[in-house]
Amino acid sequence: MESRPNKKNNNVFFIGLLSFFGGISQDIFLPILPIYLTSVLGLSKEFIGLTEGLVTSSASIFRIIAGFLTDKMERKKYIAFLGYLLSMIGRLLLAFTATSLGVLGLRFLDGIGKGTKDSPKDALIAESTTFKNRGMNFGIARALDTFGSVVGPIMLFGLLLLFQSNSNKYQYIFLITAIPLIVTLLIIVFKVKDPKLASKEGREEKLSFKLPKNFYIFLGIMVIFGIGNSSDTFLILRAQNIGAAILSIPLIYALFNFVYASASIPLGSLSDKIGRERVIIIGWIAYALSYLGFGLANQTYQVWLLFAFYGIYYATTEGVAKALVADIVEVNHRGRAYGLYNAIIGLVTLPAGLIAGYLWDKVNASAPFIFGAILATLATICLAIFIKFKKKFSYAIN
Repeated sequence: MESRPNKKNNNVFFIGLLSFFGGISQDIFLPILPIYLTSVLGLSKEFIGLTEGLVTSSASIFRIIAGFLTDKMERKKYIAFLGYLLSMIGRLLLAFTATSLGVLGLRFLDGIGKGTKDSPKDALIAESTTFKNRGMNFGIARALDTFGSVVGPIMLFGLLLLFQSNSNKYQYIFLITAIPLIVTLLIIVFKVKDPKLASKEGREEKLSFKLPKNFYIFLGIMVIFGIGNSSDTFLILRAQNIGAAILSIPLIYALFNFVYASASIPLGSLSDKIGRERVIIIGWIAYALSYLGFGLANQTYQVWLLFAFYGIYYATTEGVAKALVADIVEVNHRGRAYGLYNAIIGLVTLPAGLIAGYLWDKVNASAPFIFGAILATLATICLAIFIKFKKKFSYAIN
């Protein structure tokens, strides 16, 4: 039986709040990172695809390890603490490196940090909710996380204005990313609680059980989608390619995150009513249309509209997919399930990034987005089939 701790909604709020500050840190530097790597360091698009794929794929082994530790340890929040700490170090030290090898190493470290924090954080949210409100609460956590990604680009816009005549502006921005992560670490230590599982025996048994078949089916469908879902850095490069000014990139990214954050709670709540898979299908249709639009766009105003619409995709999938994992997998196995889920999704990002970089450089700038739209359509069909036949397998709803 899943624990139902007191003040569980407060715990979800504080988990979301630490993600809020983590999102500020990430999106202070992420929108300008590909521009810095290409314009300042002179790195190729294929190298950027490799680097950004490495951020998530390198995290995969640590997601699995963190997932097993999450199931085994009572103090999950300190696993998340370590992850945020490593990400802080990786981002801060970007200010002091100017070599491709140094960038690769620091992005690798940031990826390790992301992998280490994800599984325990997701498990903490799942253990602080029930089936009837899980979609809404994952939506709350995602909304807070994403509002941080609204504040981050706006802060970046201000920093670019402040440092626009300074040749070291990128280095100063990388240093500033550490400040919100320090706040995040303090929230983990003093505010986030570890819900107690029903018994120690349950924790000792959990690693011997197999995960449900429909978890692996859903994960396989996510892999199909993920192969065409390259890093969002390619969207930023596409915006610049179409003609968006560098100074406008943070504002465009802020608009995307505002739509994402604003829609996360209502769409998460919708998944509590009509089913997680149906809401994900809505999101994948939005993704396919967005990517098709990015492939065909040729005017700057279209970039603003497409990024706004792209936020609907995130709002319908990020939190809802993780709520679906919690529905499928029993409480004592969720750390391992989230570890595998996050790891596989991360591993797929490496070939997705390499394919996108290759298509951009060898075909044209539209090709990666047309390819992504095709794969999203295929994954949508597979998920619709999954909905029809899922009753053949049992859910672990609790």
